Amino acid sequence: MKKYLLIGASAFILGAGSMAYVSQQATAAAQPRAKTYRMLGLFGDVLNTVENQYVTEVDDTKLIQSAIDGMLTSLDPHSGYLDPESFDDMRDQTRGEYGGLGLEVTSEDGVVKVISPMDGTPAAKAGIKPGDYITSVNGESVLGLSVTDAVKQMRGKPGETVSLTIAREKSDPFDVKLVREVIKPKSATAKLDGDNVILRVSSFNEKTTDETEAAFAEMKAKNPHIKGVILDLRNNPGGLLDQAVGVSDLFLEGGEIVSQRGRDPRDVERYNARPGDITGGLPMVVLINSGSASAAEIVAGALQDRKRAELVGPTSFGKGSVQTVIPLRGGIDGALKLTTARYYTPSGRSIQKTGITPDLEVASTREEAQAIANRAYQFSEASFKNALNADEGKIRKGAHEPAEAPPESFDEKKDFQVTRAEDVLHFGSVAATPKLPKPTARLAEIVSKARVAEVAKPPATAQK
Repeated sequence: MKKYLLIGASAFILGAGSMAYVSQQATAAAQPRAKTYRMLGLFGDVLNTVENQYVTEVDDTKLIQSAIDGMLTSLDPHSGYLDPESFDDMRDQTRGEYGGLGLEVTSEDGVVKVISPMDGTPAAKAGIKPGDYITSVNGESVLGLSVTDAVKQMRGKPGETVSLTIAREKSDPFDVKLVREVIKPKSATAKLDGDNVILRVSSFNEKTTDETEAAFAEMKAKNPHIKGVILDLRNNPGGLLDQAVGVSDLFLEGGEIVSQRGRDPRDVERYNARPGDITGGLPMVVLINSGSASAAEIVAGALQDRKRAELVGPTSFGKGSVQTVIPLRGGIDGALKLTTARYYTPSGRSIQKTGITPDLEVASTREEAQAIANRAYQFSEASFKNALNADEGKIRKGAHEPAEAPPESFDEKKDFQVTRAEDVLHFGSVAATPKLPKPTARLAEIVSKARVAEVAKPPATAQK
């Protein structure tokens, strides 16, 4: 399965009768090309001016690398330039081992934003949450830095202490001290909950499919009479496409898993499942939330569209674009991480921006229910200003009251979403599962109107 895409060139041979047309086309094509050359000349002039007149001496290599990264990040939030060191770090991460804190991050308006902490890592243990902003590392501001440069400051020798300054909605900035570890998370684990297996897949690295299959086999050996499977993809930031296909394939008997489509409408690549469901067709529920992104959404969308599983939780993140890593001179000069296509579920849905909509929308807490009702506090792909649009023009669902949230009587020590997933397994489907009363979250629009009304009220007359 391809991890890198090769970019080729096509040549069209035209007959003599078309020569006049070709000449006209060549003239038209030369005009934008001349503009490109002029702008490259401008870049050279700017670089020369900075070299000669900036207040201190500059590093040409660093300047040019930053310019390349700036060009790519202006396209969308997930394209970028990886210098040789960052390219090596990325390869270590996809192999499933590196030194760091265990954070999946991105950049939003020059600020480092957390997509998701990885299970069992220093970041997860410290309580860092999706949507948090990292404003400084070891007291040094990372505002305005590229994601690559910010990550360099967070990674390093295991055992060293790193201090992060975190900015969070409705909270004053605060510092968190973490100790770097060798991040070697097991991407798939499993446990028995009665006669159900809960399969937790936290990321998609080179070992995920094998680890998922082994984790299920271990639970099957412990309890040969398993009745249902819960696949937990919550806060899974994604990873390798081939591993998303591999995990989906474990539970499907055949058919399409996902397709990716590039700029050319004819450029479609489809990935299909092979016969063989490791569960033997056991009933299945998939847990997702707004931290489920990319490869996690491919799995959730495939199992939902193929009618293999029903989905429980809030709508997923909505990262449905394909990034191809293109090494430069064999990696000597680093690599480009370039968005080259969009993902589509088997039914033809674009994941981009809209995310995967669950069959039963369940908030994990009453606070999360309120956050869903107030879209201003929702972190998703749609919150990026330069995110690609969904190909079919759909938009992500706005502020609304979620279908379910934990009632007042629910034991907060338990996992409400897992409880509702088990209810779906018990009753056989979302449709057959008795629904709980709708939570009383206040919609953002209602809150705004109430505030406007409050401001518009005439001042009360003072009483003597």
